[in-house]
Amino acid sequence: MAPSSEHSERTSPFEPATGNELASTEPAAERETAVRVAFEGLRQIRRLMNTDHPDPLSTPAVWEHNQMVRAVALTLEAAGIPPSTVDATGRRNATGYRVTPADRPQVVIVEWLGPAGSGAAQDEAEALRRCADALRPLGWETLEYRGARRHRHLEVEPAI
Repeated sequence: MAPSSEHSERTSPFEPATGNELASTEPAAERETAVRVAFEGLRQIRRLMNTDHPDPLSTPAVWEHNQMVRAVALTLEAAGIPPSTVDATGRRNATGYRVTPADRPQVVIVEWLGPAGSGAAQDEAEALRRCADALRPLGWETLEYRGARRHRHLEVEPAI
């Protein structure tokens, strides 16, 4: 049986957008399909791994604990929240979320970033609230902090 065109055209494994990548050249419909399939895979992992939990879909699985940046980024992307992107020189060229590891284990940082003059700073409170709203029902605890220059960010960790 020949592989479907959806899978045969993909030359590398799916990676959720963390907000530190170049803008995708993949057609939007293909990316949406890939995100949907990956997110359903994540949900299936939860069903299989969280059998001791009354609601297996409401808590991160062990895989997610070990791949928190990827799991959180996939959840945000699946919720339709746009990732930020950078150009070839590393400068921001699109406004959206960025997920990075924190300085402590089992914690990731979610920021709302954009190019200079984009207004991302004015939108960050509402945008981070949308991010938190997408993460909480899936078992992620989110706490908002203000850092340097009053820049807001979320610290995200698995809920206990």
